[in-house]
Amino acid sequence: AWRPRSARGEGAPAHGGDAVPQPAARRGRRPAAPGRADGAGGRLLPADPLRRALRGQQQRQPQPGQQQRQQRGGGGPQPRGGGLRVAARSAAEAAAHERSDPGAADHHQGQIRLVVEEGLNQLPYTECTVTTPTGYKYEGVKFEKGNCGVSIMRSGEAMEQGLRDCCRSIRIGKILIQSDEETQRAKVYYAKFPPDIYRRKVLLMYPILSTGNTVIEAVKVLIEHGVQPSVIILLSLFSTPHGAKSIIQEFPEITILTTEVHPVAPTHFGQKYFGTD
Repeated sequence: AWRPRSARGEGAPAHGGDAVPQPAARRGRRPAAPGRADGAGGRLLPADPLRRALRGQQQRQPQPGQQQRQQRGGGGPQPRGGGLRVAARSAAEAAAHERSDPGAADHHQGQIRLVVEEGLNQLPYTECTVTTPTGYKYEGVKFEKGNCGVSIMRSGEAMEQGLRDCCRSIRIGKILIQSDEETQRAKVYYAKFPPDIYRRKVLLMYPILSTGNTVIEAVKVLIEHGVQPSVIILLSLFSTPHGAKSIIQEFPEITILTTEVHPVAPTHFGQKYFGTD
């Protein structure tokens, strides 16, 4: 049977004899004790039962994750409606996570960058001499002053980053146009342009060109602000033959840049890019 150290003396052998100090005690180290006092009655517990007691106490205490789940409604009676609100929020967050597709957004940004760069190539430029930090002079080109971008909200805002990556200081205007549910006619709800837009070349950004009614209405608003159709370049990722034809018939001087022309238009581009219904 196991006996506490106090019964046979500190550092004494189990069979009796003179107490011999342990080497660890001589060097100032605390000797390893097989048990600890519980503090209530001075009783000593052996090491193994002490570990089992501590292990059982830890198992009885709820873990942080379990405590959080219990507070959310999994560990006891909860008010009616509290758990329901949390469940609805979790379902909404999961649905939003499934709708968001970073890979698709990166792919679209690559296509947007190609269209934006080609649109910038259509703008007028002049030759200039660039002096490098090492003093070397290089003959290059620069854009003439008076360029700006206009995005048709909301899908047109997806192309703003591609334009900013190429021209950081370019001015960008916005215009909000929505189609009436009954008449299917485009209606302008908001328009904000640079004050001197009538002096600038305009890069009109609208990714999906379906019927062309939205773009036609946007060009009319730009004309009301003094912009000529000949200085407007429409940047689009996808266009239908009917949409492109209707715009050209209305404004023959406008320039349209797109990556594909197909009869079926992917109207879900804005929802897919921004991750919404």
